Amino acid sequence: MNWLWVIAGAGVGAPLRYLTDRAVQARHGSDFPWGTFAVNAAACLLLGALTGAVLAGAAPRSLSLFLGTGLCGALSTYSTFSYETLRLAERGEPFLAAANVLGSVLVGLGAVHLGSQVAGQLFA
Repeated sequence: MNWLWVIAGAGVGAPLRYLTDRAVQARHGSDFPWGTFAVNAAACLLLGALTGAVLAGAAPRSLSLFLGTGLCGALSTYSTFSYETLRLAERGEPFLAAANVLGSVLVGLGAVHLGSQVAGQLFA
C-alpha cells in the first residue's frame, strides 16, 4: 500500500516540476537553467522540512512517502541538472556550467539544512 503514496506524490511532483521549470525559465533570458535550479532548491527545502518534522514525530510515514519520496523525488531532477550542465559546457559556457554545479550543490545542501532546522524548531 505504501507504493500508492509514492505514486500519488510523483503524480503531483512531475507536472509541478515541468510547469515550474517552464515558468521560471521563461522569465529569464540567459542560458543558465534557472528553472531546474529553482525546482531542485525547492525540493531540497521541502525534503529538509519534512525530514525535520518526521524526526520530531510530527509527520506520519504516509506523508513522508507522499511528499518525500513521491513529490520531492519527481520534483527534483538530477538527470536534467546533469544534461543542462553538459549542454552549457558544450556550448562554450564553462563558467556557467561550473556555477550550475557549485550553486546547485551549495543551495541544495543549504536548503535541506534550513528546512530541517526550521521544522526541528517548530516541532520540538
